[in-house]
Amino acid sequence: MPKRSSEAPSPLAGAFDIAGFRAGLLGWFAANARDLPWRRTLDPYHVWLSEIMLQQTQMDRAVQYFERFLARFPDVSSLALAHEDEVLKLWEGLGYYSRARNLMAAARVILNGHGGVFPATFEAVRALPGVGPYTAGAVMSVAYNDHRPAVDANVERVLSRVLDIDRPVSEPAVKRRILAAAWELVPPGESRAFNQGLMELGALICAPRKPDCPRCPVSGLCLARERGTALSRPVPTAKPETIRVDMACGVLVTGGQVFIQKRRRGDVWPGLWEFPGGVMEPGETPEAAMVREFREETELRVRPVGKIAVVRTSYTRYRITLHGYFCQAEPGQDPASDHRLHEADEARLVRPQELGVFAFPSGHARLLTRMLTDVRLEGLLTSAD
Repeated sequence: MPKRSSEAPSPLAGAFDIAGFRAGLLGWFAANARDLPWRRTLDPYHVWLSEIMLQQTQMDRAVQYFERFLARFPDVSSLALAHEDEVLKLWEGLGYYSRARNLMAAARVILNGHGGVFPATFEAVRALPGVGPYTAGAVMSVAYNDHRPAVDANVERVLSRVLDIDRPVSEPAVKRRILAAAWELVPPGESRAFNQGLMELGALICAPRKPDCPRCPVSGLCLARERGTALSRPVPTAKPETIRVDMACGVLVTGGQVFIQKRRRGDVWPGLWEFPGGVMEPGETPEAAMVREFREETELRVRPVGKIAVVRTSYTRYRITLHGYFCQAEPGQDPASDHRLHEADEARLVRPQELGVFAFPSGHARLLTRMLTDVRLEGLLTSAD
């Protein structure tokens, strides 16, 4: 995005002390910046990977995943040549798996279109799969010190308070105002430190619910603090309705192995493995739902032989309750050869000790953990079907 025209009205309020804001923020960041692994090298691959991981993920958790991911895929080329199953397994637990797939797709674009060298222009970074304006701005400003802002949720919160904006930041006009203000505030030659400092300020001081105004280095320039509105900024957006979903699935144990299937392309959680199951119908018991879903998805007739656990997970606005059961095939069937898949691309029978190499959606992963510690599993593995 080009800079704001010098003839356009300033998005900052009145005679805003831009120099004072820059000096206060840069001085504070120099003294308080957290020691994060991607800040130690400023390698654009590291910065990009960290920004993708930090979407919808808390900092401490992202650091753990970042270091493990980087140990296996130390550069763009290694990621571009990776198998999807391995990437998804390393991503397991972070959720929003499209991020991992976009990472792979972007790495292949870099390998095939840029010779394996991470691009160094905003337009080329922005063109990578899964990269939006903020991520491109963050990579360019942090990795290359390119003069441009990087406006994430932390920055939106800080500037909505500094400017005391009385409309939700989700509104397009408000987003444009905040972006224009961010452009005006970025100091020439110091976008790397300034943008990281602004994001750090939002993460550590200008927090969503309890802003620590007395410790803020720019509190004297904050209109919301001056007017007593800091706790009501940013103006919240109406929350979407929460949708509760009850599901049931079956862990089919046969011949010392466990039946798993791989979700189809274009479906929710594509490429992840799961235990067959689905949504319970009104008035249906979890056991009946498991049996029905297993038959509809695989054409295998099964019977429940014990409940494993009930696990609860959240996905965007969905709150999912998953009932998991051990089950066995009805007599006269060979699950290895008699299954016919209708909701999956692939199925396998694997030994329990092999399940750790497969990536599962969070609910099924938690069920898997409970299953592997269940004393009944050994008996099911050794019993005749």
